[in-house]
Amino acid sequence: MGGKTDPQIVGEMLRGAGVEPADVEVLVAVALAEVERLLAGWRERMRREGRVHPGVHRLLGDLAERPGVRQTLVTGNMARNAAVKVGAFGLDGFFDLPIGAYGDDSAERDLLVPISLERARRLRGETYAPDQVWVIGDTDRDLSCARTAGVRCLIVATGRGGFEAVRDLQADAVLETLDDTARVLGILLA
Repeated sequence: MGGKTDPQIVGEMLRGAGVEPADVEVLVAVALAEVERLLAGWRERMRREGRVHPGVHRLLGDLAERPGVRQTLVTGNMARNAAVKVGAFGLDGFFDLPIGAYGDDSAERDLLVPISLERARRLRGETYAPDQVWVIGDTDRDLSCARTAGVRCLIVATGRGGFEAVRDLQADAVLETLDDTARVLGILLA
């Protein structure tokens, strides 16, 4: 499931369970609405059971202080679920969530970066050249999303398979962690 959009995951599960294709679209919407409702009440549970990877708070804070840097989310999660998740760990203040792109924007992950860039243009009056944009992720789908949009990609080994799963991906940079803030800033701001 890593790197897939929520609608894609639910649709695949329903089709795998033998649901008729004509019913999948309706049931995906119903299932996602229920997930959204449930997740809204799990903020404390996420905080107890989850964690923020080393270096993330410091990196996001340092980037937030840089003029001309705007941070947002491009994720397969539904927008409200993404906000709950980053909010549970105190990360929401670092992201300009309205210009992000989410699973409710498109079930196709590779379409999300252009959606976010268009929102930045429309809502903030900002246009970014491809070499100014970074997708930071932990799966091959994050890399595909970046490549399809023609932007840079930093892959971090925070996903399921660890460094072994990502080290050979042809990203612009591949790191085991984000805990060396100076190194990560050097990559992103070079």
